[in-house]
Amino acid sequence: MADFNFHTEAITVVKRWGERIRGKTVVITGTSEGGLGATTAVALAHAQPSKIFLLARTEGKVSKVIQQIGEISPSTQATFVNIELDDFDSVRKAAATILTLTERIDVLINNAGVMAIPWEKSKYGIEKTLAINHLGHFLLTKRLLPALIAAGPGSRVINLTSAGHKMGPFRFDDWNFSDGREYNPFASYAQSKTANILFTVALAKRAKDHGVFAFAVHPGFIPDTSLTTHMASVDADEMNRVSLENTDCTFAPDEPKSQQQGAATSIVAALSPDLADCSGAYLSDCQVEEVRGYAKDSRLAGKLWGISERLVKESFGI
Repeated sequence: MADFNFHTEAITVVKRWGERIRGKTVVITGTSEGGLGATTAVALAHAQPSKIFLLARTEGKVSKVIQQIGEISPSTQATFVNIELDDFDSVRKAAATILTLTERIDVLINNAGVMAIPWEKSKYGIEKTLAINHLGHFLLTKRLLPALIAAGPGSRVINLTSAGHKMGPFRFDDWNFSDGREYNPFASYAQSKTANILFTVALAKRAKDHGVFAFAVHPGFIPDTSLTTHMASVDADEMNRVSLENTDCTFAPDEPKSQQQGAATSIVAALSPDLADCSGAYLSDCQVEEVRGYAKDSRLAGKLWGISERLVKESFGI
């Protein structure tokens, strides 16, 4: 893995370690055509996994992805599963559907996400960026945990985060932005991406004895996906202002990557044997990197875990 970097492409990683996923089962969220999840799924198909579950909101946006997977690996069973991550009943239904079709999951990639969306609450009264980027995946992981454990030691949960976590910590005293009165879309995004990392830290600790690994992945800045749909442009000045306000540190977006380059780090986290002793780590450019202190603090990770369980009204049980 030492020779992988910013420029490494997903297919290169699959060629290196594809045997580790051959005949196994993968679940990926956010797999609509043209997105990073679809690129990840198609790259993994070259290794001929037994099953790939493609979770997204709209089946029509996944049909061509399933077709591509079938052309690459006819033996791979690619299945669409509907999910609305901010609707916890939908998340529960998606997990139940998956568990009727497989008893084991070797890799779960929590890839879906939104960025800088206008203020909106879910039907549960939760700010939507937090609901989609963190809480929906928190609940999905909880519901799929028995199948991850059943896969045996070494199953993995990959939580996609972002260098955007550097713009701000989790707002423990006001995670709902005073019901929108103090809402800033970049601060909201930063909070959710910090939550992804804190969730990874806590999950790695709690799932260790069950043989489940967890990793947080920053894929890089990939402009040709739907993530920036709500942004007319990447407002670097506003990002920097938010970061200075929240952390007293400057922030600038990364250099852009292709989707193949962006998917590479997720696949490294999913397959690399070099990460066996690194559960809980944050990866960027295919390498383990450090994060801001507030994103790796085990006490804060435990605090967020408790808040998350209360908001989804379920306990992980580990």
